Amino acid sequence: MNFCSQCGDKVRFAVPEGDDRPRYLCDACGTIHYQNPRIVAGTLPVSGSKVLLCKRAIAPRKGYWTLPAGFMENAESTPQAATRETREEACAEVDLANLYTLIDLPHINQVFMIFRAELVGGFSAGPESLDVALFEEHEIPWDELAFITIERTLRHFYADRPHDEFPLHISMVTPEDRERYLGSA
Repeated sequence: MNFCSQCGDKVRFAVPEGDDRPRYLCDACGTIHYQNPRIVAGTLPVSGSKVLLCKRAIAPRKGYWTLPAGFMENAESTPQAATRETREEACAEVDLANLYTLIDLPHINQVFMIFRAELVGGFSAGPESLDVALFEEHEIPWDELAFITIERTLRHFYADRPHDEFPLHISMVTPEDRERYLGSA
């Protein structure tokens, strides 16, 4: 950030008085610009014994498989964002179940929130997807998954499914985790 969105003056990056971390500060109008993590909301759509995955048509990781998910918009709830992203990427309607994975990525200022969901009706590739398909567990293209968050979610699901219990899984991805994951792709 170079300029204040309130008055247009230059900003500086410093710790405001009484705070504990650096922020963009405008000395001209006194505005402190707080920046917060972005939420990625999506679904783990299931139909019978199969999971719906989307092949990405956009960067990052174009051509790799993912669950339908994307950035939450203002004025929507996380369930609304997850449902909307599923509709946009897979042209699919879902009935949401529980929040299933919550994965922090503090090094890129993101939080992934994936809901389990039951696929209702058909599906097709939306504008952000090259392809959309249902996969049995043994058909999952593990080496072609776009993100470590998607792999973690799927691994939790297949570990939980035999017990038919799907608790909330909370974890964090570090830069080292990401490097190890991308190194395998």
